[in-house]
Amino acid sequence: MSLRLRQVSAAALPPVVFGLLFFGAWEWAVRAFEVEEYFLVPPSKILSTFADNWSLIWESVQVTGANALVGLLLGTALGVAVAFLLMSFRSLDQVITPLSTAVNALPIFVVVSVFSNMYPATSEMPRRLMVAIVIYFVVLVNVARGLRNVQPTHLELMQSYAAGRWAMLRHVRIPNAIPFLFTALKIAAPMAVITAFVSEYFGGAQNGLGSRITASLGGSRKADGWAYVLAACLLGIVFYLISITMEAVATPGGTEHQHRGRSH
Repeated sequence: MSLRLRQVSAAALPPVVFGLLFFGAWEWAVRAFEVEEYFLVPPSKILSTFADNWSLIWESVQVTGANALVGLLLGTALGVAVAFLLMSFRSLDQVITPLSTAVNALPIFVVVSVFSNMYPATSEMPRRLMVAIVIYFVVLVNVARGLRNVQPTHLELMQSYAAGRWAMLRHVRIPNAIPFLFTALKIAAPMAVITAFVSEYFGGAQNGLGSRITASLGGSRKADGWAYVLAACLLGIVFYLISITMEAVATPGGTEHQHRGRSH
């Protein structure tokens, strides 16, 4: 357990230290140069507004967080499933991979608009599906690479034991793909939050972080808007920390240790 805690702490400490230094410099600059709040709100004012409006902010965090989580789970499941499908049927790779790349390259507002026309105005499904599409591509690319890029010596060893296709998949390909999956999740987790609140800019219920940021910053409530931005940042950090915690629990030696083990 101590090893896992050290892994999580090692990943979390640098951004925390950088954040403290950054916000300290921000606060000093605003006060030293007497910057007006309508131009740049000092971090102290953002924190006080964050605390005063916590109940409203928490409601928005729950909405955006739920959309990000559902989309992350859907996208991950779909990406893993398609990666296994492409490994089993190589002929599909030439069709599905370019199609996935094309869909992922579409602007968010185009895809969200299409989904919004398919569901009621108050439905959260368009945003969740948008998150799922973005996450799907990240997971697909990484897991497919992990399933294919297996050390030839490992395959030869399994073949010497007359191992079947399922045994090869279970004992060689899947273990090799697990570190790649967690690498994808570390990228996808904060990306899910970003996609979820950006999707809120293009219609639907105005109850998430994205819509609250737009409404606040578009008016005269600059501190409120920055408080919602802070909440979005913290939500992304929480998602990222959960992903590295899952990696530490599932792979006690860590991804780098596994890669070193395969190279020897």
